[in-house]
Amino acid sequence: MQPTQDVFAALPAERAEIAEMSRAACRAVLTPAAPGGLSLPWRHAVAARICAKHGQDALAVARLAGTDDDTRALADPGFAGRDARERAVLAFVDGVAVQPRTVTAEDLAGLKAAGVADADIVRLCELAAYLAYECRVAAGLALMQGGR
Repeated sequence: MQPTQDVFAALPAERAEIAEMSRAACRAVLTPAAPGGLSLPWRHAVAARICAKHGQDALAVARLAGTDDDTRALADPGFAGRDARERAVLAFVDGVAVQPRTVTAEDLAGLKAAGVADADIVRLCELAAYLAYECRVAAGLALMQGGR
């Protein structure tokens, strides 16, 4: 798949409504009017991280376009974080994006203890859930097109 931010362009025409709703969800999680404690470059870097964890390297590269020098390191799945708060957030995002069934109440308590506001915990979950969905759609479309 070509590096693009619009995975849904490859959907069949009869799925146009799903594509548009998915694009709206993308805008809501990556570029919301009120980003709370998760800046737009931060969201793009973490989106790239999630895409990389799902093996969607082209999509990860496309998501990097919204980052800046301060946030780019977050896109690396091997990067653990610069401080305790960031380490807690990245560990949570990694878990909820790739293995959501393993996330526990203790993980949420860890975020709160690290100073993450309740509204930002919800935003983290929304971001991770959307990106996991987008990666699954990209993988499915690639398979339908004879790719990996």
